Amino acid sequence: MVELGRLFTAMVTPFDDEGNVAYEQAKRLAIALLNSGSDGVVVSGSTGESPALSKEEKLRLFAEVKEAVGERGTVIAGTGNYSTKDSIELTREAESVGVDAILLVAPCYSRPTQEGLFQHFKTIVTGTRLPCILYNVPSRTAVNLAPETAVRLSEIDNVVGIKEASANLEQIAKIIEGANKDFLLYSGNDSDTLPILSLGGYGVISVISHLVGLQVKEMMEKFLSGKADEAATIHRRLLPLVNAMFVVSNPTPTKYALNRLGFRVGKPRLPLVEPDEKSAAFIEATLANCKIDLPIEARV
Repeated sequence: MVELGRLFTAMVTPFDDEGNVAYEQAKRLAIALLNSGSDGVVVSGSTGESPALSKEEKLRLFAEVKEAVGERGTVIAGTGNYSTKDSIELTREAESVGVDAILLVAPCYSRPTQEGLFQHFKTIVTGTRLPCILYNVPSRTAVNLAPETAVRLSEIDNVVGIKEASANLEQIAKIIEGANKDFLLYSGNDSDTLPILSLGGYGVISVISHLVGLQVKEMMEKFLSGKADEAATIHRRLLPLVNAMFVVSNPTPTKYALNRLGFRVGKPRLPLVEPDEKSAAFIEATLANCKIDLPIEARV
């Protein structure tokens, strides 16, 4: 089994006041996340506004975040998109700048068949030596990676896991039951983390861990040590924050929250915009009732 970690933060991409990538702030954020419970970070995933980043911005982010993190944590590069050819090229270049693993989202818009999905992923992963994690998020891609296809892909040596954000627990159970024994299933929805652990899942690629990483880690550790009731208590306590971080499209609420807490990450890039007044008030009210784990020194 490849040991990458159980808790990853799907990291936002900080921008400056002119809308340019704030690379130094990205490095500070990555270190702050490691200091508040994360085993590593996903760079340029959905929460990182991957579709709005250029290839050059992504590669520089991969390199600079990995340089900052070093051996302290795992850096997973989001290199997948709807173009198989472009995904292959970016994956190879990400490997060359030193990232630890690859995250490959199912291709959006084209809506391929299951065989098309299989061939897409197979073609990308066979072009790299890095461990690869699949990412199934039908609400964003308009295509679902069926459990049978995920199981089939799990037989490829460097396909080591999947981030499952379908919210379909029956599908998730089928993957865990049928996949290669070393295949790791990560929750892709913070609200599903504890239910997925109870089915035999391995961990989470989280959004709320920007703010409450130590608490997410504690919840998982409680469950894994047999203290399911205590884990459930933490899970229930965190659900209002989960709802607030998805009141409008991710990562808009998370960026708003980080900015309000004093860690400047800028506005999202168009076509995303800042939350409306009602959503912003909901986010602020929720934050007021939360214990925040992001280190204070990181927010100055």
